[in-house]
Amino acid sequence: MGSLLAPARQTKIRADKKARIVLLKLQGLYLFMGLAGGIFNPYVNPLLVKQGFSSQETGLVMAFGTLVSIVLQPAWGMLADRFKMTRSILIVSLLVPSFAAYFYNIKLYLFLIFIYTLCTIFQVTQYPVADSYAVTAAREARTSYGVIRLFGSIGTGVGGYAAGLYLSQFSIHMLWLPFLAFNALSAVLAAALPSRTDVSGSSTAFTAGLWELLRNRSFALFLLGCFLVNQTLTAFNSFFVLSFQAVGGSYALTGIGLLLASTTNVPSMLMASSVLRKWGFERTLLIASVAYMLRWGIQWIWPTPGVMIGVQVLHGLSFGLFYIAAVEYVAAMTSAESQATGQSLFNMVFMGLGGIIGNMLNGYLMDAGGPTAMFLACTISAGLGSAVLHAVSRRARRSGAYS
Repeated sequence: MGSLLAPARQTKIRADKKARIVLLKLQGLYLFMGLAGGIFNPYVNPLLVKQGFSSQETGLVMAFGTLVSIVLQPAWGMLADRFKMTRSILIVSLLVPSFAAYFYNIKLYLFLIFIYTLCTIFQVTQYPVADSYAVTAAREARTSYGVIRLFGSIGTGVGGYAAGLYLSQFSIHMLWLPFLAFNALSAVLAAALPSRTDVSGSSTAFTAGLWELLRNRSFALFLLGCFLVNQTLTAFNSFFVLSFQAVGGSYALTGIGLLLASTTNVPSMLMASSVLRKWGFERTLLIASVAYMLRWGIQWIWPTPGVMIGVQVLHGLSFGLFYIAAVEYVAAMTSAESQATGQSLFNMVFMGLGGIIGNMLNGYLMDAGGPTAMFLACTISAGLGSAVLHAVSRRARRSGAYS
């Protein structure tokens, strides 16, 4: 009997060892992806401004790139699912933007729009494809997805801080070099991942479940609240560097602010499950949306470098907690057959539509009234979003469906 159990035990040991190795590779992948994004992405807007764009024009460029990427995003999913090209798509999505970033130095208006759009088309698929690995790897290693994903937040924070130091010594036109280096390391780790042959094709078609979800009034209100809250995040993602410099901040201090913001996501991810169990999805979303409102309101009242750095401690409580609660809420509100549809619809509104409108609006406000006007508009929008999410919370309480 013992001789029969020995091979099975050895097989399990080998499987556990393989799962741990894949887990380590993914943690390294998310770390390097975070470093690359943290170093380069917050500075794309200032780079375009250096090339002669106004804040309003950069907002339009970013909105256009996001729109194109949303339209093309289903094509990435089809390639990954139908042709089992998950690993290849991940490698290409890392390498194309890293080499294309050099061409931000060419001072041609239409060409820069093309480069930004090209980079966005490939970058938008990086985390969804990596997540398809991470969810499976976490399950096989008997751990949580957050244990992998938090390395991305750590990398983003360290990358933002490192970029501030780098730019205090070198020109912003040289920022593509570390971006290329860390994306290349990410691609090496991606190539070392096992090929995916277990991609599920069981989810229902997007259009089949779309109207069913939108007819759910609570879900529709939830999406509206998400849009009003998250469109304000472009004031940080796209315009933090410009607004910080507009009030007298330096590149070195910019890096500290970016590091502080990303670092606060780590405890949010680690504590999210216990917070959700205690307060439920709806109330957690409401708490996080109020944190958004406080975050922008404080900067509107006191637009100084010190305050703009200190207030970033609210990033984890606002974005980090909000995003995790929203994803869990969508999972709870949708049927097993509509999970993919629900998450896709949420991301199209939260990241897609919110990013498009936020970039255009905040770019215009930065040009028209500076950081103060932008922060005031963000405070109002987050407040309206909080009111809508309060209505969602009340509907859940009345129906007895409080999570």
